[in-house]
This record gives sequence, structure tokens and C-alpha cells, in this order.
Amino acid sequence: MVGTDPISLEKALENTVIKVVPMENVMGRKLVEAGDFCERRNGRGVDLNRNWSVDWGKKEKDYDPYEENPGVAPFSEPEAQIMRMLSKTFDPHIWVNVHSGMEALFMPYDHKNTTPEGLTSQLMKSMLEDVNHHHFQGRCLVGSGGGSVGYFAHGTTTDYMHDIAKVPMAFTFEIYGNPSASSKDCFKMFNPVDAATFQRVVADWCGAFLTIFKTSPELLRSANMTQGRWISIGGDSVEGLLLERNGRGRGKKTDGLEFGMSEMRTYFRLFILSCFFLMFMFCSRITKSKCRHGSSLHA
Repeated sequence: MVGTDPISLEKALENTVIKVVPMENVMGRKLVEAGDFCERRNGRGVDLNRNWSVDWGKKEKDYDPYEENPGVAPFSEPEAQIMRMLSKTFDPHIWVNVHSGMEALFMPYDHKNTTPEGLTSQLMKSMLEDVNHHHFQGRCLVGSGGGSVGYFAHGTTTDYMHDIAKVPMAFTFEIYGNPSASSKDCFKMFNPVDAATFQRVVADWCGAFLTIFKTSPELLRSANMTQGRWISIGGDSVEGLLLERNGRGRGKKTDGLEFGMSEMRTYFRLFILSCFFLMFMFCSRITKSKCRHGSSLHA
């Protein structure tokens, strides 16, 4: 990665486990691939980013029942249920919900025009401002989704992760948007269509994620937000698991720490690969148009 110190990067990744879900809305993606480039809902007609429980079902004056259908109840959709289960089993320090439609680094809240109170919220915003400065030259909007986009969104993933799952740092990143594209041309609005722009977007956001991986652990420690959340990847627990897999203790004993390091490197390779794949998957993350400073913005 250009501009990244390999030694410091490897040191940061030695203590990082990354899980990537490259495709949440599988059925919605199929509709997009069939030519409906402005479709954002799942196969049952539900907006998955309105199907979570925090402030679920509240309707603003400009509510669009077709585009913002929240489902019959919180977590009525299997996709939202799967993601909720992942948040419980993995218990992450950081959760990032990736969208396109603009360039933005959002933190809670989506359903109101405020950010959470406390030191952790201040650290989140400070980190996002630094990332915006170093990787995007200040192009990204930074702050709460509800206070920046121009409308409130109820029942979103990020608000649930912060309020209910208690993830220390929960974000929504909007990684690309073409404000000059027609509102009817959703493919160009939400996706880079030339090689140079594509490469820039990939490089910028990979660099941003790596910066977050490097800086967030110390920020979380300073706010005492890491106690009880670290995952043991070495020692007797891993070694015992490996011995059991090798036939109740028979066979060569694999070192637990080396196994953990190998697993983390694998996660990182998958993350980089997914960054490339994600660039082609944003068509299904469509939302309603809003005017801001003469541009059409989406989240």
C-alpha cells in the first residue's frame, strides 16, 4: 500500500482479527444484476438498513413506503438476523457498515441530529477527522448520519451496534458518489465507471481502513473500552482445539501463536480482496435522493 510503513502495518495486524461480509443483500444484488440498478431492498421488498430495532418503524414526513419499507417487525428479515448474530458471536471493537452514494465518514446517530455523549464519541470523531484529512483531503462529510445527510433514518445497523450491541466504535462509511450523475442513472451515481477512479477509490479506502486498524486500539485503551473484549488466539485454548481436530491429541502439536498469526494474515488478505469486490456491489445500497448544496446525496 502506497505511503504505508510495512513494519508498523504488520505490527498492527498482528493484534487484529478482521471479519468481512462482502455481500449482505444477496437477493437484492440479483435484482440489480438483472438490470434494476436503483433497487436497494431485499428479495422481500424490505430495506435492510431500516429493519433493526433502534427507533424502528418511525416515519418522517417524507417517508417513502416503497423505498424505506422497514419490514413487519424489527429483525423480520433473515439478513438482519444473521448480521445481529455475527455481532453477538464476534463481539467486535469496531463495526463498519459500507455504503456508496457520497463520500462520508459517519458515526451514530442516524435517527437524530446528535452524536453520542462521552469520551468514546469524541475519540471517534477525532479519528474520523484525521482519516478524512490524511486520506481524502477533507472531501468527506464527518459526523452523525442524521445530522449530515439531510434526513433521519430509523432502524439502522449503526445505531443498533452502538446502542444495543455496545460496539465501542460503530461507523457508516459512504465510499463513493458521483453528484454529477443523473438521479435516474444509479449505476454511475453509486459506482466508479473508469479504471483511474476505481483505483483511486480502492487505494483511498484501503489506506483509511488500515489507518483505523493502527490507531483505534490505543484510542480504545485510553477510553477503557477494551476490557473483557479481547479474543485469545494463542495458548492452550487454540492448541487444545488443534489437538482435538488432529484426532483426540494424536499427531504433531501446532503452536497456537503461529496458528493465530496465520489466521490474522488470512483475514487481512480476504479484507483486501473484498475491498475490490465491494466496488461492484454498491448498486444495491441505494437510498432516496436529497439535495444538499445543489448536489444529489444518498446514504
